Amino acid sequence: MNPIITPDLCDEHPEVEVLDPIFVNFGGIEAFGGPVRTVKCFEDNSLVKQAVAESGDGAVLVVDAGGSLRCAMLGDMLAEQAANNGWAGIIMYGCVRDVDVLAETELGIQALSSHPRKSEKRGEGSRGMPVTFAGVTIDERHYIYADNNGIIVSTQALV
Repeated sequence: MNPIITPDLCDEHPEVEVLDPIFVNFGGIEAFGGPVRTVKCFEDNSLVKQAVAESGDGAVLVVDAGGSLRCAMLGDMLAEQAANNGWAGIIMYGCVRDVDVLAETELGIQALSSHPRKSEKRGEGSRGMPVTFAGVTIDERHYIYADNNGIIVSTQALV
């Protein structure tokens, strides 16, 4: 597989969409990508927990957590489970915690920020639907690629 370098991918594929530059790299893998799987939830990570327990098959879990900065939607245990289950990465439009452990986890993780408080567990949210944040609408027909330069979305596999 070719390395993921988002500036090169943008140069080669000018049709890609680029998410607003509001994300921070927290994972042990800095460049990652794959087909998209979506979760939409707000301050309740029940569906994130459900998703990472399943086989990821190299996909990237894209979580629209409403941009909340009031709690973390992903921590060390769920990240480790995602890595063990074959997920390539997680894009979190929200916060994460346990950042020192996340940096050692073999998983790509980008999020808005870190927060020490855990989320609620009410079983609320939805999976598999289009999500819109950072200026882009993303759905499960897309592919997403991320590195320290940014995050891009494509309608086709690029690497």
